[in-house]
Amino acid sequence: MLNFRHEIGGEKLIIAIAQDKNTKEILMVAYMNKEALDRTIKTGMAHYWSTSRKKVWLKGESSGHTQKVEEILVDCDMDAIILKVEQKGGACHTGYYSCFYRRLTPPKKLENIGRKVFNPEKVYRG
Repeated sequence: MLNFRHEIGGEKLIIAIAQDKNTKEILMVAYMNKEALDRTIKTGMAHYWSTSRKKVWLKGESSGHTQKVEEILVDCDMDAIILKVEQKGGACHTGYYSCFYRRLTPPKKLENIGRKVFNPEKVYRG
């Protein structure tokens, strides 16, 4: 059904975009393999494929900042999905609610526009 055509490290993947179901804010972009998508559908909680750790992970498994999936939308090429989620805590490992907390302004200057919702040093220990 879905087109797992993006390949990283030999793993067939689709692009997964997490969006706040209420505010419509884009929270993060990640990858899913078939197992991550199956777990997400089965549990109703977002699971992703970690390209660095080469394993499926449950969003929030170490931080407690989970994503309850309310709806899954599939794009026309069937190689990307949008997860409409109820975000608990922050989506970004840097402590921001969204991974998209910076705006690029001319001439190539980054402006912080996000809101920090947790201290990553207190959440990710050891």
